[in-house]
Formats: sequence, structure tokens, C-alpha cells
Amino acid sequence: MTHYSRVRPGSVHASEVKSGIRLTIIDSRQKRDFPGAGAKKNGGREGFPRLAAVCWAGGQPETPTRDSSLGVMKFAMTASYHLSRCGTIENRSFVTFSRIAGTSRAHAPPVLVSVRFFLAILRMGTASFSLLRMLADGGLHSGERLGRALGLSRSGLWNLIRRIEASGLRVLKVRGRGYRLAEALDLFELDALAAGLKKISPELCIEVLDECPSTNTVLAERAAAGAPHGTVLACEYQSAGRGRRGHSWVSAVGGSVAFSILWRFPRGAGALGGLSLAAAVGAAKALERLGTQGVAVKWPNDLYCEGRKLGGILIESSGAIVGPSAAIVGVGINVRLGAHARDRIGVPATDIASHCEATPSRTTVLVAALESIAGVLARFSREGFAPFREEWLQRHAWTGRRVALSQAGQRVAEGKVVGVAEDGALMLASVGGIERFHIGELSLRPE
Repeated sequence: MTHYSRVRPGSVHASEVKSGIRLTIIDSRQKRDFPGAGAKKNGGREGFPRLAAVCWAGGQPETPTRDSSLGVMKFAMTASYHLSRCGTIENRSFVTFSRIAGTSRAHAPPVLVSVRFFLAILRMGTASFSLLRMLADGGLHSGERLGRALGLSRSGLWNLIRRIEASGLRVLKVRGRGYRLAEALDLFELDALAAGLKKISPELCIEVLDECPSTNTVLAERAAAGAPHGTVLACEYQSAGRGRRGHSWVSAVGGSVAFSILWRFPRGAGALGGLSLAAAVGAAKALERLGTQGVAVKWPNDLYCEGRKLGGILIESSGAIVGPSAAIVGVGINVRLGAHARDRIGVPATDIASHCEATPSRTTVLVAALESIAGVLARFSREGFAPFREEWLQRHAWTGRRVALSQAGQRVAEGKVVGVAEDGALMLASVGGIERFHIGELSLRPE
């Protein structure tokens, strides 16, 4: 019943659930990938997509659940009960899956649908965002008109609404009148964004996607293919956002800003120490100019406000040690978080709306952050971290606090934060004197 298959690079992820249950989703949409799975006639049509799921509890595989595509949404919502408790998700070199009864024993590995906090089949898509744009104003919209505009049947429209609801947004149905969002949705205004970028720098060229796994991941692929300096990639929703050290970054549809900048440097990757600290200073200044009160930074890459996480920076660099180099500067900022997003984040978090009298639009936040960070990157390219060090120290939330520093999950040092060096290294005063650390995670200790 159980089969092991080598994962094709970039194609498969498995979910780890806190209870010890592993849920694997098999999508047999292509008969060549999963011969026999769609051979049975269903409603007079050949090759109907089938889904199967297997839950492992205590190492024992249970009988796979199977449903035709007509019941996919019901099946997916049932399975998402387990995924709602998902703690971490790791890429696997090998995955385990169960064959659907009646399929050929000699076949290519099936296609596995990747899973993070909800099923991939429920991830937002192009059609979902077309519907979101129609509903974004918060007003009532006739289901008949929505379906006609999107070329969808009533059931097709309902399936899209279920996808939107799975992302944490509430769609209200008013009997006999139509659908509306519980709250108006703040999507990027592309014309205003283009106008704002023209005033910033001719070096910047931006593309806005509806959805992508991670702006850093997509931009890194484009950089490897020769994308020019100053390329900016933003998206309405990240389905698999990444933080440092393999942590996930949770995005809220219409409630956060996520973007990445490709910046090419004449110096080598060895000269980029402190880049995340400098970028954090730029982001903090942008938010303050928009009226956000009390923005602080935390080594090495976080934005904080009143002890809660407001945003973060992810730097991924490449290039020779002494030659030209490039960095993908990823930025995530919470603008207005709902309860669904806060529950998924898993750490004390806050947003701009909680610290600003008049919450700026996501477009305004993106333009302001790009303007400030692009200026920081240009100066960093010439002078390094040194000119930003003093301002960073003034903003650091934990200067003078007693902390523990961990690397790879192991505590390696404990002491008082006394500052950072000119290369961005953290300086701790411990029993052995002043120690310097370039990587690690900080946690507060009792004074």
C-alpha cells in the first residue's frame, strides 16, 4: 500500500502536524503522472481529476480518502482541520504516499500538491484575485453578475469564494442580493505605485504579482537568469513567505506588504555585513514618516513596536568574496492584521494600524519603504554599514538588556547587549568579556 518515491526538485513538500499526523495530498490531474486514476467515467467524462489523502498517526497509514473533483472542496475543507494545527513544514528528500486502489503498480510518481497552512488547492489564484478586485470595495455585488464577468457557473463562483475564505477573509452572502466582503480590501493601486516610483529612482523597475510562494524566491530565480539591478518584485499575497533560518513569514491578504529588491554591488559578498541592519533602519524611518509611533529594530533583522514584531528583513546574497555581488533584500511589514493572521504568526505581533492615527494604504507603505530602503542601499554600496551604525544603536530595542543567543537551536552565549560592530556583528558583554556574533537568534533573559 505504501510506496516511496524520490522527490523531483522543487515539486514536493510534506506537512508536519503538531499531533504527529502527517498529511500528504496526491493530485492525479494528469493521467500520465498517475495512470488509471482518472480512467473511470464520471458524469460521462474521462480523466476526471482525483484526490487522495493519507494520514499517518503513530506511524500507521490509514485507509486513503478518495473523492471525485465534484467533492474536492468538501474533502479539502475536512483535511484542513488537521492542517490548521500545522507547526512547521519541511522540504523532504523522500516522501511517503499511498496509491489509490485500482491504479497501475508500474507508474510514474504522482504529483503531490504542496501544503502549508491550508491546502494548495485552496491557495489564492488568478481567478480568485479577479473576484477579490470586484469585491474589494466592500459593497454588495450580484452573484449572477460576478459569475458572468468571470465566466463561471454558480458552483464555480462558490468554489472561488471558499478559496478566498480559506485565506482568512470573510465573504458575506446577502440572500437575494449577492456577496460582499465583511471589510473593504486594500489592494495595491498600480497607477499610484507607478507614479510614486518615478519620483524615487530611475533604477527601480517593479512588477506586482497577485500571488507567489515568496518574493525572495521568485526574484532570486530571475536574478540568476540576469534580471537587472533595481528590479523590485511585490505581491498581494505570499503563500509560503520565508524568514531567516528557515522560519516562515505569514502574510495577510490585503493586510501586509511584502516585496523584494535586487541590488547589485561592485564589492564582494564579504563586504555586505550589516546590510540587514541598514535596511531595517531605512524601513523604520519610512514607517515613522508615515506616522507610525515608536518603531524600533532588533538584531539582526526585525522591526518592533512596543515589544511586538512589526516587520522583518531577509537578505540573501550571492557572488564572489572579493568580486561583484548581488543581494535580494526582502521586506515584510504588517499594515493591518486580522485575527486569522495573528493566530498563524505564532509570536507577539503588531501592525501599523495599531500605532498610527490614520492608517496609510498598502500602496503608500510600499512606495515609502522603497524610497527609504533604495536610498540606504545606494549609500551602503559606497560606504558600508558604518554610517548607519549610530542610528541603528539608537533604535535598538534591546540595547543594555540581558539576552541569550542561540545558533541552530542551541544556546551558545548569554550576556548584556552593548552594541554592534561596524560590520553588523552583535557585541555581548559576558563573563568572558566582549564577544562578537554575526549570526544567531536573541531571546530576553531575566535581569
